[in-house]
Amino acid sequence: MVKGTAVKVFVDIAEAAERLEELIDLVLREDEVVICRAGGPVADIVPLAGKGQGTMDDVWALAAKGRPANTDQTSNHDEFYDENGLPK
Repeated sequence: MVKGTAVKVFVDIAEAAERLEELIDLVLREDEVVICRAGGPVADIVPLAGKGQGTMDDVWALAAKGRPANTDQTSNHDEFYDENGLPK
């Protein structure tokens, strides 16, 4: 493989479960990993920390506050949960 050339890997769910650590290593070296079900893509594995996304410490701090890391989220669904986070 030529340095700097990303690879796109398609893997079914069962294989992804068996090879998760290896797939994460691929993502961290900037390859794209697509999870498939019944031959169709259903999810991507993407690196958490990227340009403008902060660090894991930032993510854990947001989680501790009960806030999503994704600021593009349109609703936190408060109407479905009480003040303790339990379903209404």
